[in-house]
Amino acid sequence: MSTLNESHVQRMFDKLDEDGDGLVSLDELKGLLDKIGACTRLDELQSLVGKTSLNFMDFLFFYEAMAKKNNEEKRSKEDNIDDNFEDDLVEAFKVFDLNGDGFISCEELQKVLSRLGLWDEKEGSDCKNMIHMYDTNLDGVLDFEEFKNMMLVSNSEGISL
Repeated sequence: MSTLNESHVQRMFDKLDEDGDGLVSLDELKGLLDKIGACTRLDELQSLVGKTSLNFMDFLFFYEAMAKKNNEEKRSKEDNIDDNFEDDLVEAFKVFDLNGDGFISCEELQKVLSRLGLWDEKEGSDCKNMIHMYDTNLDGVLDFEEFKNMMLVSNSEGISL
C-alpha cells in the first residue's frame, strides 16, 4: 500500500461514503478492504476500529495505521527479495508500460496480453477487473509498487511469472 497524501485519502473517503452522510460505515469500509484483498469479518473490523462508522479524521487515522503496518510488512518482504528478481520485475513492468508513463493502464494490459496470446475476448476477461484487484490507491492504473505486489502474490502462490 503506497502512502497517499491527505487529498487522495479524502477522495477515497468521499467515494466510500456512498450515502453522503460524512461517515464511512463499517460495511462501506469492509467493502473496500475486501476489494484490496484484506478480507475481514465485520465483527473483527468493529473490534479493531471500536466504532460503527468513521468520520474523515477517524478514516485518515485508520488509513495511516494500515499503511504503516503494510509498509513494515512490505519492508520485511523486500528484505527477502533477491536483487535479480527485483530487476526482472522492473523489466516486466516496462513490457506492460507501453507508453513509458510509469503506469499500466487497462488498454496497455490488454495489448500486451493479446501479443502474448493470453487474451481471449471470447472468455470475456476484463482488464479493468484485473487491474482493480491490485489497484490499492484506486486510480484505475497500476504503478510499479502495485505491479510488484501483484507479482509477489502470484509468486507466493506458485504461479509462474
